[in-house]
Amino acid sequence: MEYLVTMTTQVPNGTPDRAVAEVRTREAAHSSELATQRRLLRLWRPQLRPGEWRSLGLFAAADDDQLEQVLAAMPLRVWRADEVTPLSPHPNDPDLPAKPGATEFLTTFTLAVPQGTSDRVVDAAAAREAQRAKELARQRHLLRLWRLPGGSRALGLWRARDPAQMQAILKSLPLDGWTTVQTTPLTPHPSDPGLAAS
Repeated sequence: MEYLVTMTTQVPNGTPDRAVAEVRTREAAHSSELATQRRLLRLWRPQLRPGEWRSLGLFAAADDDQLEQVLAAMPLRVWRADEVTPLSPHPNDPDLPAKPGATEFLTTFTLAVPQGTSDRVVDAAAAREAQRAKELARQRHLLRLWRLPGGSRALGLWRARDPAQMQAILKSLPLDGWTTVQTTPLTPHPSDPGLAAS
């Protein structure tokens, strides 16, 4: 099973810089070990405001308990709060590897089909969406797609030249008129195993 983990670190005031550097070094080494074990699949930094220290990680674990063991063993956990989102397979997931050189984005889609829309219309729109997802995967824009808990929600991992291109890609999706999309631009993380392997 895969999980998206939002990791927010708050170093206590007065912690010596040397201690912070030592924990970060151990965290990088442990992240490398987790990548070798295929427990840590990807690691990103969302755009941050001053004073924020946050990472997004894509983890693999057999279940919630195993994921908690993995997260608890990470050195930065002493200063970190983790928000875990379980991810389920999506039928349109192309499962493509990362490639360096383009900006990545996470998108959270929430689908709201208008009341009274016939099943035939919904099925036809879903089929066009699946076809468009395949096209975008061939173009290396859509890398991954998962189902999120809580109804008609999905998480996508995308590549685009810039935010304007990402917005144009999202507008090209057949279900665009029925979805609300939250887009998170990502920046590379120095310990990202996805880019190290590409």
